[in-house]
Amino acid sequence: MEKLGKKPNSKNLDLNNCALSAADITELASLLPFLPELEELSLSWNGCVGGTLRALTVHLHHVNLLKVLRLNNCRLTAEDVISLGEAFEMVSQLEELDLSWNSNIGGKLSLLTKKLQEGCKLKCLKITDCNLTAKDGESLAEILNVIPNLEVLDLSINKNIGCSMKVIAQELKNVPGLKELNLHMCGLKQDSLQGLDTALQHLAELRKLDISCNREIGGGFKDSTAHLASLKNLEVLDLHQCSVTEEDMTVLSQVIPLLSSLQELNLSSNKNVGLSSDPLLGKLRFLPKLRSVTISNCGLGEESLSSLAEAALHLPELKILDLSWNKCVGGNLKLLLGALKLATEIQVLRLSSCNLVAEDLALLTSLRQDGHLARLQKLDLSYNNSISDEGWAVFCQGLGAFKELLELDVSLRPSSCRDCGPWFRELLAALMQLPALAELGMQRWALSESQRKQIEGFNQDNKRNIRFDC
Repeated sequence: MEKLGKKPNSKNLDLNNCALSAADITELASLLPFLPELEELSLSWNGCVGGTLRALTVHLHHVNLLKVLRLNNCRLTAEDVISLGEAFEMVSQLEELDLSWNSNIGGKLSLLTKKLQEGCKLKCLKITDCNLTAKDGESLAEILNVIPNLEVLDLSINKNIGCSMKVIAQELKNVPGLKELNLHMCGLKQDSLQGLDTALQHLAELRKLDISCNREIGGGFKDSTAHLASLKNLEVLDLHQCSVTEEDMTVLSQVIPLLSSLQELNLSSNKNVGLSSDPLLGKLRFLPKLRSVTISNCGLGEESLSSLAEAALHLPELKILDLSWNKCVGGNLKLLLGALKLATEIQVLRLSSCNLVAEDLALLTSLRQDGHLARLQKLDLSYNNSISDEGWAVFCQGLGAFKELLELDVSLRPSSCRDCGPWFRELLAALMQLPALAELGMQRWALSESQRKQIEGFNQDNKRNIRFDC
């Protein structure tokens, strides 16, 4: 462990991203008899693990208290999967298994699942981006009845598994304690959504549901939300980039406000949301626990923004608000004035590519000077080329009031290039007053040689460690 620059720990062996060789794996295997208390083992991001796992698994009986095994991005082979399956009975206490980003697992998952036995204590299973096939999905469905304690199931970024989602959904009744279900980018279709909705009636403990980036489910929500409203414990709902239609929104505007425990809602990149979002955005007032509202690139209009502004007055715990890529915000940020005054907990405000104008930036600085936005840590104003140099100058003059700010992005669009000469001095002066700032995005602002030298020397001269992204 000292050789790898790690601190020895008899219960947690973290060899994540250590450039391990096959010889290192053999050496590690020889050490297992001396680690009887080991509970966590991580070999993730070590490509050479692939093809060598048997050397390790045959010694796992020495660590029969092992609860966590992480092997993501290890280039595992079919032989490794077989070896791991054979070792399952040796680690009967295993609760978490992470095999993510091992593309060779695709088509071979049954080599592992058929070894799972009744009474398995697995609580967390992550198989992200493993090139899983429809057959793998069926293999997974078959063993859900032997892992009744499962709480986290992550199948994200497996585009072909959607074909077997109906079969998986039918067996989800066997894991009633499931708390997180991640189906991001799984190739789901409308019939998959219907099967999933039926399964939700058995998942009363569900806290997180992510079905984002499944474009072919668009239009299916109107027939598949009967049981979504029953998820009284749901805290996170991610529907971004799902091709949600106007009809879908009509139904979702009736269902989402009933999710009384909801804390995070993401509807981004559903451009039809803006056409019918007024009912839903206005009803967010019935979700007082909301901490994160992400509705970027939703084609919002001024009326939608007004509805959101009114509802936000009733969201005292709001910490993250993302309105990026909604052009209507430009010149209309004042509609959110009342909400931003009351948003005492807000930490992240994203307004990228919103057609902001100087008046909008002046509003932000005046809010802070009046004692509001005191906890703001991340402010994204990128891709707002419509802001004048005078607007940036006024903003920088008031920027020093954001004492908690960690990240600021004022980058321009990729096709742009402008001189920041008129307000560069005000920016440097403001940085002196921002003790917490760690990252400043300034891409595509043209700096003179003198200005670049000032940027390069700023950290050294002021004993700071700001990362300038210029």
